[in-house]
Amino acid sequence: MWGLIVIGVFLLLVFIHDSVQKRHSILRTYPVIGHLRFLLEKIGPELRQYIVAHNEEERPFNRDERRWVYSTAKQQNTYFGFGTDDEIDKPGHITFRHSPFPLGRTVPAEAPLGCGKVMGAWRDREKAFRPASIVNVSAMSFGSLSGTAIEALNRGAKLAGCMHNTGEGGVSKYHRSGGDLVFQMGTGYFGCRNPDGTFSMDRLLETVDGAPVRSIEVKLSQGAKPGVGGLLPGAKVSPEIAEARGVPVGKDVVSPSRHSAFGSVAELVNFVEEVAGATGLPVGIKSAVGQEAFWTELAQHMAETRRGPDFVTVDGAEGGTGAGPLVFTDHVALPFWRAFGIVHRAFGEAGLTDQIVMIGSAKLGFPAPAALAFNIGVDMIGVAREPMMAIGCIQAQRCHTDHCPTGVATQNKWLSRGLDPTLKSARLANYVIGLRKELFRLADACGVEHPGLIGGDNVNVVSPFGDLIPAHHAFGVMQERTHSPARLAGLLEAVSARSAEDAQADAEALADSPASNSSAA
Repeated sequence: MWGLIVIGVFLLLVFIHDSVQKRHSILRTYPVIGHLRFLLEKIGPELRQYIVAHNEEERPFNRDERRWVYSTAKQQNTYFGFGTDDEIDKPGHITFRHSPFPLGRTVPAEAPLGCGKVMGAWRDREKAFRPASIVNVSAMSFGSLSGTAIEALNRGAKLAGCMHNTGEGGVSKYHRSGGDLVFQMGTGYFGCRNPDGTFSMDRLLETVDGAPVRSIEVKLSQGAKPGVGGLLPGAKVSPEIAEARGVPVGKDVVSPSRHSAFGSVAELVNFVEEVAGATGLPVGIKSAVGQEAFWTELAQHMAETRRGPDFVTVDGAEGGTGAGPLVFTDHVALPFWRAFGIVHRAFGEAGLTDQIVMIGSAKLGFPAPAALAFNIGVDMIGVAREPMMAIGCIQAQRCHTDHCPTGVATQNKWLSRGLDPTLKSARLANYVIGLRKELFRLADACGVEHPGLIGGDNVNVVSPFGDLIPAHHAFGVMQERTHSPARLAGLLEAVSARSAEDAQADAEALADSPASNSSAA
């Protein structure tokens, strides 16, 4: 009886409150029951994710894609039964033309697939190297992700033999768990800044000398919010974050929308050369693609001066580990496939595609889009949200709230304690190695040793008119550049024990073979 009285009094108080408040018209008109609307709105994403949506409907990653990542990371069954439920004739669908005579190789335990180019070789950098993996962990900073998540990613990168991009938030203690690093330098110069926020070469040298940094990436913009800076509120600047970024504890931290160290193509090239000269490391740039003229000017300037970035990371507008204003996430910058075509053409016309390492980033962490990317000239891919899922992300899309339920994208100590770095690092490694294994199998089925060697006409996409067209035609790249003898030779060197001379001879034969279909677009 008393329980019913308490419930009745509570509902009466809610009724009175709803009736007199003026903030929500629904509650004012429909007291008490109007709260059901807000409840349904709150749990709507979960209802759609787990009950309502079809396997292929959700964004940014549908149920089939998430299941594949989770199963691969946990080393569970990754097969899908009863045939495809994808619309294989829909525009944009990727189709590979397999060989009647697959190579039939046994997939190695770690499926080593190295980069076909030596990063830094074109400028003869002191610490040039050939990346051991064509799949690497893309930029996600400590601050955006929890310390336990960063530690899991770095440990996993070590286990998988791939590189781990720090993101623009500097090198934290969680990045020092054994994995090789790509140090990303953003507009805030975190980890390499003076007290006034300008770039500091001395601070950069301290950072790269104190961590296993293999290369440096100068970030111009990112697909999630191209052309927009950022603000980290002082309340979120903990001692750990302040130490990694080189900023005061508890003070607001601003990332401008542009770099203060350079303001033109020529100044950008000079800056890259200064950093590379001081550190000896390969230095590249990362950017979403907007105005095409920048890329043409950059490539021409590099060709004329024989100076500039050792690698270029093209980030598609599909990228999304950073939160941003809706108009920028949805309407600014080009999708990856169109963006990469523009960049590759610019460097191809300048005669630089065989020298510069081309990296792609934006939902490429699945076998089919990854293999398609390698076919149109990408040398390595960077994956971010897929590794997040591998270590526990459930696509709750709460990244911007600091309430990530799985402890991946939060600084909340209670939430992040739920993520065990030791267990999750193994799952990250399983995912990266599993993706390489699928790429290995796909290349084998097409009769070649490396996914980048699949003949251009043997990778097709469905056009808006329902026709199957070669990928290089669809995205405006020239196959004589994506499958040049020099690039093919590098891929053969990376995947086998061939000498450079034998690889070059085999590459020339492969480029001339009918299976390669090496006609120019």
